[in-house]
Amino acid sequence: MAGVDIVIFHHAPRDEDPPLVRLLAEARSRLLEHQLELWGEAGAGRVLVVPGREDAPTGATASESFGARLVRLIDAERIRRLVVMGSGAVPLLRTRDAERLVRVAAERGRQAATNNRYSSDICAISDARVLRLLPPLPSDNALPRWLEEHAGFSVTDLPARDRLALDLDTPLDLALLSLARGAPSGLVALAAEKGMTVPQLEALRALAADPRRELLVFGRSGSRTLRWLERNVRCRVRFLAEERGLRASSPLAIANVESIETGQPLRAARRKPAETARPPRATLGRLLSDQGPEALAAIVGELAEGAIIDSRVLLADRLGADEAGWPSAADRFASDLLRPDDVSDPWLAALTRSASEASMPILLGAHTLVGPGIPLLLG
Repeated sequence: MAGVDIVIFHHAPRDEDPPLVRLLAEARSRLLEHQLELWGEAGAGRVLVVPGREDAPTGATASESFGARLVRLIDAERIRRLVVMGSGAVPLLRTRDAERLVRVAAERGRQAATNNRYSSDICAISDARVLRLLPPLPSDNALPRWLEEHAGFSVTDLPARDRLALDLDTPLDLALLSLARGAPSGLVALAAEKGMTVPQLEALRALAADPRRELLVFGRSGSRTLRWLERNVRCRVRFLAEERGLRASSPLAIANVESIETGQPLRAARRKPAETARPPRATLGRLLSDQGPEALAAIVGELAEGAIIDSRVLLADRLGADEAGWPSAADRFASDLLRPDDVSDPWLAALTRSASEASMPILLGAHTLVGPGIPLLLG
């Protein structure tokens, strides 16, 4: 639809990137090609592919937050109706989903639509001019919440939320996506070409089918995943949902009680500074802090016969929520694939080795693994 601009933030592959980082960028590039076709079919206007922060010029621009970059882009490109996303987002988006987003962006008034209002990966916004007041949100995850609580938008979630929750944040997600019905053919081909498979896949599926055994699921998972597990696996499940909103919940997006009651959330929230957030903490992380990362398999063995673990929650427990202080992306990606010899950080290498050498199946990963990836992994 003419007048609706699509903004896609994209980190292109670079020769100097470590192999697994470059692989993820290649996957996102192939997904970008698929996205461009979808938006053309959906009748969008301009599609603006914007370099990710990693590709931005050096200096202030390279360190800009998502919020600051989007504000600058709104003014520079004179955007009025907008759909914003990253090139790794919603790989199972379909034409009818894209058409719905374009329609919402073209509506009058303050309307928005997203795949998840509390952890957004794609968002349609009917009046993008209000984004000039956007604070420096660290990522797009909290954008719908800011629109609803501070800018007075009516925000709706797209149907098929489970399908649209899948994201490409790590090469392991590429392997998971290749198991999905309707996955873009280019991504399935890339996974096969690079030999990307899910470690421990058959062992975890066998565990899930055995009513005499127990599976530990740990991390940023929720009730929808637990409900799926209760209906679709035969094993017992020990479910520890911890640190949900680790990345998606920003104090800058949440209106304080006083501003909601006065009906003037934007002005009130800008006057009152955000409260200091509690540091991330996790039960499994506390045990590892006492016993060391090499004790992971032994700890899991006391709780279950196998585990699916969100390792980012463990990193946040140890090092804080800011990813800048975590092991490198290359280390995290190698850990997800259970390749300890390719992990340079000693703590994460020991954790990965404990998982890879355990007598039971233990799989490490990010949010997708313990959320929308569960049905693909165990289905």
